[in-house]
Amino acid sequence: MKELVLTVEGKRITAAPGTKLAGIIGNGNEKDYRSDPVVAAKVNGTLMSLSEVIRGNAVIEPVHLLSPFGKRVYRKSLCFLLSYASALIAPERCLIIGHSLGDGYYFRYRDGGRPDTARLREVMEEAVRDDLPIDLAELTQDEAIAYAASHGLDETVSLLSTSNSSSYIFAKLGSCLEMYYEPLLPSAGYLGLWELREHEDGLLLRYPQSRNPMSIMEFTDNPLLFSVFRENKRYAEILGIGSMGELNRKVQDSSISRTVLLSEALQRRRISDISRMIRTRGTVKAVFVAGPSSSGKTTFSLRLSDELRVDGYRPVKISLDDYYLPTDKVPLDEYGERDYEVLEALDLDLFRKQLASLIAGDEVHLASFSFRTRTTEFREEGTRMDERSILIIEGIHGLNPALIPGIPHSDVFRVYISALTQVNLDTRSRISTTDNRILRRMVRDNRTRGFDAVETLSRWPSVERGEKNHIFPFQNNADVMINSSLEYELGVLKPYAEPLLMSVPKSAGDAYTTARRLLEFLSYVFPIPSELVPGDSLLREFIGGSVYHAT
Repeated sequence: MKELVLTVEGKRITAAPGTKLAGIIGNGNEKDYRSDPVVAAKVNGTLMSLSEVIRGNAVIEPVHLLSPFGKRVYRKSLCFLLSYASALIAPERCLIIGHSLGDGYYFRYRDGGRPDTARLREVMEEAVRDDLPIDLAELTQDEAIAYAASHGLDETVSLLSTSNSSSYIFAKLGSCLEMYYEPLLPSAGYLGLWELREHEDGLLLRYPQSRNPMSIMEFTDNPLLFSVFRENKRYAEILGIGSMGELNRKVQDSSISRTVLLSEALQRRRISDISRMIRTRGTVKAVFVAGPSSSGKTTFSLRLSDELRVDGYRPVKISLDDYYLPTDKVPLDEYGERDYEVLEALDLDLFRKQLASLIAGDEVHLASFSFRTRTTEFREEGTRMDERSILIIEGIHGLNPALIPGIPHSDVFRVYISALTQVNLDTRSRISTTDNRILRRMVRDNRTRGFDAVETLSRWPSVERGEKNHIFPFQNNADVMINSSLEYELGVLKPYAEPLLMSVPKSAGDAYTTARRLLEFLSYVFPIPSELVPGDSLLREFIGGSVYHAT
């Protein structure tokens, strides 16, 4: 049998076909979390588990635990460890992964009962001490459906039933199996740093944050965000969509058009509710809308303005992007580049002066920043507020109290918006909110700016750093949070995103690795015609055709 030629960290070696990656690039006995061991590998640019085998000539790059890809492998494996513990101590109960919450994932039992947290923790710790192997097993479709059905994994059964693959790869830890979507650790011994605690009526499985990777940070509750997810769960029950298989089924049986309309109606009602909250307070003069990239802030602000008009207001929209400083006055980041994400990149004196003048009833010629010349201009037409006027101010720093230190709390209403994906891939695998936003931004960047997928994917780590520093720490300052994600939207985004992802070349490095992962995930999503999306939908901000935007 001809040996394989492999290039590992620049060195050429040979190996027999079918050799596991762990035998080529493993750590030996080194699995201590704090030593940053190798936990996976990029094989010809594709991220793979060390438990997988090499079948052809390849260039192999080690992936360390504390790298961005390594941390993703760690978190996914940690979730599998909890699933294993639950299957061992309570095989009659079905544990369902929910949403991310801060530095952790929320889980709940389908039966609504309380978890035996102490026993779960004990079994997880024992598996880590024993360094139980995480293997891979191939099941036929019939075997996979039978296993999932016998263990109450209804969402997994639903997904498998909308696919016609002859076989599937499952991950195996002890006697626990779950569908294998992306790389896992080769064994439980690497999982040395985590925390399991009860939260609300379920569990919170916490992992180290990027800014402090060597310890579990003190827990900070986020009841407002949790309430949004709980509301989304109720919406999912109304729509009959809790997982990707259920959404795919609605595409198959042609009920998707009604599902789209109902999903939009639920979001429209939520925006209307926010308008009524503002009206009920009675003293609000300025509404600040903030959220991370690709959360739909612009369209939401316009739709909220419409609802406020219905409630008797005269909205005046302002964007914080119009208050940037000239380029030479924008602060530098740690890499010596201009950092437009920090609060100090704004002309705070100008913004605060104009805001105070507007609230006082004075006429103001609002700022308008030219991104072409990087200079501030002023609108010819003056703006003055009367008793029916209300400001809608949109921008990433809208929840930061340092933005407007002198404005009375009663005059301000703050809204936090984000695309919080509520549809799971199956029972034990969630769909990342970050992945949803990446797809949105990639589609919009290509349509409006001519960016290819490489540019969007390459910039994303910088976007995330800015969000973690300047948006997420202030989300609890919001008076209300709203989810801009629509239950059906991944099906609409798929036809736009797939060609862009397929165009990413292997030479793009990490962008190629991410593109391959996203393509694998999208392979489970049925496409939905964009013609079904209403013109006022927040999704139109990304795919085009919005009644609010020219493009």
